[in-house]
Amino acid sequence: MNNMSKIIKWGILGCGRIAYKFVEGLKILPDAILEGVASKTEGKAESFGKTFGVKNTYNNYEELVKNPAVDVIYIATTHNFHYKNALLCLNHGKPVLCEKPITLNAIQAEELINTARNNNVFLMEAMWTRFLPCIVKLNEFLDEGLLGEIQHVTANFGIKKELDHKVRSFNPDLGGGALLDLGVYPISFARMIYKQAPSKIKSSAYIGKTKVDEKSCYLFEYENGQTAMLSSSHRLIMPHDASIFGTKGYLEIPNFYHPSKMILKLEGKRKKKIRIPFKSTGYNYEAREVMHCLNTGKFESEIMPLDETLEIMKTMDILRSQWHLKYPGE
Repeated sequence: MNNMSKIIKWGILGCGRIAYKFVEGLKILPDAILEGVASKTEGKAESFGKTFGVKNTYNNYEELVKNPAVDVIYIATTHNFHYKNALLCLNHGKPVLCEKPITLNAIQAEELINTARNNNVFLMEAMWTRFLPCIVKLNEFLDEGLLGEIQHVTANFGIKKELDHKVRSFNPDLGGGALLDLGVYPISFARMIYKQAPSKIKSSAYIGKTKVDEKSCYLFEYENGQTAMLSSSHRLIMPHDASIFGTKGYLEIPNFYHPSKMILKLEGKRKKKIRIPFKSTGYNYEAREVMHCLNTGKFESEIMPLDETLEIMKTMDILRSQWHLKYPGE
């Protein structure tokens, strides 16, 4: 298993828009092969298969999971199905890369993690941001103490969508709301910077007629008085920018969830633009990490560890409890 160039054969479960981006990314990895795709929507797997030249297309998930040639499965369904889909894979001994958020809540996440660990099967949340070259560089800067002690972080993520109760974003039955869809990005970003969960959480959410959070903001406080001010919305166009403020200066990260540049301002110095573009769609970097883990016999990633995924889910559970937002079946 230590041969780093071992070919890894991927299966894709769910053939929506994000799956297309993921497979575009896979194409530039020489040791990755797309072995099979599955969708429960009639004809969707076939057309996906035609686009990417995949022989094995299935209209149910079980057949994909039972294909012995498939080494790892990328779950690209909507997050209300992640728990069920990932459990199916893990119980069949199939390694999993699961789209974020990994589940609807921490109870489901914990069960997936326990199943993966008990079965010695690889599991990782697909927080692709963590693996992009710009974010890797950002973490190097932080480890070097370039900004001094980090005191404050800001990050916002808003996309304006048409208010339609049938659309998943506004449908509580499908795990709708801005928090799980978009808020997971700024929350995960703050967790990456501070390397801990907030000790105090204050928040505000607008729950519309849709019965889900259409916009929300969160103020996190940490052990040593550091803070994070984060927000997400399905009803507002926002710049997807983040800033990190330390005792020696600050960093601005435009499009923080898939950045290709940073602006550095150190005390007494001019602003400096640092460009670090990513290749292809950017999803190739998380895929490469998964393949590296599989080739080296690891059951989880050190960059996106399962305990951290669970901690982020717990933080989002606390936020929803503050807003009295429950999903059907919870």
